[in-house]
Amino acid sequence: MIKKARDFAIESHGDQKYGKHPYSFHLDQVAEKARAFGEEAEVIAYLHDVVEDTSVTIEDIESQFGKLVAICVSVITDETGNNRQERKAKTYRKMAEVKGDAELGLIVKVCDRLANVSTSIKNHNAKMFNIYCQEHPVFKKSAFRQGLCDDLWLELDNLIDTSNKI
Repeated sequence: MIKKARDFAIESHGDQKYGKHPYSFHLDQVAEKARAFGEEAEVIAYLHDVVEDTSVTIEDIESQFGKLVAICVSVITDETGNNRQERKAKTYRKMAEVKGDAELGLIVKVCDRLANVSTSIKNHNAKMFNIYCQEHPVFKKSAFRQGLCDDLWLELDNLIDTSNKI
């Protein structure tokens, strides 16, 4: 199912780029982080941006990959809004309410944020790094669950807290 999800996501994202890289670069980064949490986490990692960035719907995800994957992708898909601040506020409120099996989506969201922050640091993208730093307290309050993926949170906290401004 992982190969199917990767192929589906790459085809769905088409010619989209992640910086100077094909979008698969970002998807592979997120999936690599999620791999330790099982096959479904890796599948969700590959699909985490398809609803937000393509014409794929949650219903498409459910029909191809099942209900839990669809729920988790839905949880981490940005809500609509007039700007990033509005979209993230709505999305973080949604993530704060997640319980049970759907928390697997929160693990993938932390993997996604880790990939984004790491890439921002590596590419000296101060604008995005600063946005992630500003959002971090609310993001963590919404997505953190004690014992769920503490090592990922520690890694993310360290990147946010110890990186020099870029």
